[in-house]
Amino acid sequence: MSFFKNPFDPNTRLGMRCACGQHNSQAEHDQQLAVQQMEERAVENAVMHALFPNDQLRRNFLRAVGSGTAMAAIGSMFPLAAAKEAFAQSNGPLEKQKLKVGFIPITCATPLIMAQPLGFYAKQGLDVEVVKTAGWAVVRDKALAKEYDAAHMLSPMPLAISMGVGSNAIPWTMPAVENINGQAITLAMKHKDKRNPKDWKGFKFAVPFDYSMHNYLLRYYLAEAGLDPDRDVQIRSVPPPEMVANMRADNIDGFLAPDPVNQRAVYDGVGFIHILSKEIWAGHPCCAFAASKEFVTQNPNSYKALLKAVLDATAYARKAENRKEIAAAIAPTNYLNQPLTVVEQVLTGTYADGLGGIQKDPQRIDFDPFPYQSFAIWILTQMKRWGQVKGDIDYNKIAKDVFLATDATRLMKELGMQAPPSLDKKFSVMGKPFDPKKPEEYLNSFAISRTKG
Repeated sequence: MSFFKNPFDPNTRLGMRCACGQHNSQAEHDQQLAVQQMEERAVENAVMHALFPNDQLRRNFLRAVGSGTAMAAIGSMFPLAAAKEAFAQSNGPLEKQKLKVGFIPITCATPLIMAQPLGFYAKQGLDVEVVKTAGWAVVRDKALAKEYDAAHMLSPMPLAISMGVGSNAIPWTMPAVENINGQAITLAMKHKDKRNPKDWKGFKFAVPFDYSMHNYLLRYYLAEAGLDPDRDVQIRSVPPPEMVANMRADNIDGFLAPDPVNQRAVYDGVGFIHILSKEIWAGHPCCAFAASKEFVTQNPNSYKALLKAVLDATAYARKAENRKEIAAAIAPTNYLNQPLTVVEQVLTGTYADGLGGIQKDPQRIDFDPFPYQSFAIWILTQMKRWGQVKGDIDYNKIAKDVFLATDATRLMKELGMQAPPSLDKKFSVMGKPFDPKKPEEYLNSFAISRTKG
């Protein structure tokens, strides 16, 4: 018996390799083909679930038009082939295809919300349920309890969770910023003649959460006007969906809130926009895409796919020509539950100010996903300034561990997006430059601070 096959026999396949020549055996070829078919089916399932959240509608549609016509129709609207290719080029099969992502119904969550109806999650082979949540404490607690795989969080929250401030210390990550700017100080109509913050002594303000840019920017603005935020005014945490009702009931004089809360106050005639938050710090981070370190390390492929979907959606949201389409996608009841005109005014930057004027500012809200570590360091200085954390802080280590700028850089490049050359970004807050290399010097420069009693 010969151990070698006749190389001159045209009907003989040499060696033990498969027909395509890329596998060591036909069995390995068949196994790889089965895996590929399973992955392609996963993408198709994710796309169909995104298009037809109600399975009965999907079945009725297929019965009415037939599977072939359905595939052709959906393929003409959604790049199924490209989605399957992107999925195949990932580092491996998804550890979890079905994911839950919690969000608060505000425009800051635009990339996370729109990624579901506009197909960005499905493009990465994911079947993501975006879950509307009542408030930030609920988002945090559900994320800590692992009810959510990832969540829309305020950018200071992953820092606070990692440090054990306001909750048990659990390593958390923030690989992407959801939005920049996108907030405003809104005052009740009865205060339209009190535009100077020096006249606000005794006011009651609302912010969405203690660990929020809203809280820190409002405090910064008040302190620059000579008011002590803890002694001269009252600041309380109120979930964003409840803010306008509280202003209408005269429970608060104003708020520094995310949109569309500010625009809804104008729409309802109960408040006016005093200033946009970008007038305090142009380009400041607001909300973020966040996940536990455990999820990131135990589900690396699912994490990568999820982050790529968010980055891709953020790039789409940044283009002004897409804003009206996005507004229509996220305004409905299951997402923001707001009149379309309110959401459009926020996203397009052409809006009524509540004082009879129409303002135009295309950067009222913008979308830049990069989690600069200098942002994290500034946030940490304010947490210490207002007594939320005490003692020495390893600013650089915390910023590096939580704000995953290197992950964002790598995946932005994979998506063909331009990543910034540096992990830090220079900026000023109310004209005062911030140097991330000198956080304590910056902290000690403030006249009003809890570090000074």
